[in-house]
Amino acid sequence: MNRLSRLLAATAVAALTFAPIVADARPGGGSSSGSRGARTYSAPPATNTAPNTARPMDRTMTEPGRAAPSVSPGVGAGAGAGAASAAGRQGNWFQRNPLMGGLLAGGLLGAMMGGGFFSGLGSLAGMMGFLLQIALIGGLVFLLVSLLRRRAQQPALAGMPREMQRQAPAMVSGGGGGGGAPVGVAITAIDQEAFSQSLVGINAAWSAGDTAALARLTTPEMMQYFRDDYAALAARGWKNQTSDLRLESGDVAESWSEGARDYCTVAMRFSLIDVTRDAGGAVVEGNPTQRETVTETWTFVRVQGRDWQLSAIQQAG
Repeated sequence: MNRLSRLLAATAVAALTFAPIVADARPGGGSSSGSRGARTYSAPPATNTAPNTARPMDRTMTEPGRAAPSVSPGVGAGAGAGAASAAGRQGNWFQRNPLMGGLLAGGLLGAMMGGGFFSGLGSLAGMMGFLLQIALIGGLVFLLVSLLRRRAQQPALAGMPREMQRQAPAMVSGGGGGGGAPVGVAITAIDQEAFSQSLVGINAAWSAGDTAALARLTTPEMMQYFRDDYAALAARGWKNQTSDLRLESGDVAESWSEGARDYCTVAMRFSLIDVTRDAGGAVVEGNPTQRETVTETWTFVRVQGRDWQLSAIQQAG
């Protein structure tokens, strides 16, 4: 029995000794985790802050090939072509309104031939009727022209992105970023500030072990990954803390809508102190006096009208 106990103890020690170190224990664990809606398995566009392709997801609850029928059209010619095609399938005004078209054509023909809508009246009444026909036909022509003009404008508006050829500005930061890709959802300076604050707030909540704050700032999926990372550290008796975080550069990679949800992917380069200690306070990873610089791509999601929440973190490639 004692021999079995010693064997189990030796096995446990060996497992702890040779198990892989929990590297990059900051929020997200240095892995690519989370979901980007229908674009989960598509790499975000490169930006000045993150010019290389982001690493694909190591952890995600989104299954490959998930259908996304409610995704809004992206920026480019495809959206306009789709709208124009839809407009073409609807037909022109005469095809959609055959009764009015026939009535208008008949009235014009009748007026030209001396009859028309009010044929059969006396000479004076006929003259009044003719003038009335002219007024009526003029009104119908005006209405027809207005309808055709409105229909001609609608496909163009449907295919035009909200911010036509808008280059995503650099996020408000000390270093400044650079131009990003054109966006499909207007991202304001207020939104960019919210992303910066989320970066700081999530790191602060992570270091303090404030799961309530993390739950407010992240999606349920990302919150579950944070719990998993907490558990992995706790199994070793370790605790990770980040401090003195500074956003060096950031820019918007892309933004889009899926139904009632808006998504925005942001590339961020930031520096911080990242230290992991054991139960006795000894440093097992990181350097409490040396900053490290990290480049990550964070995706945020919001139900329209609500606050942004972190839905994915991807490491730079």
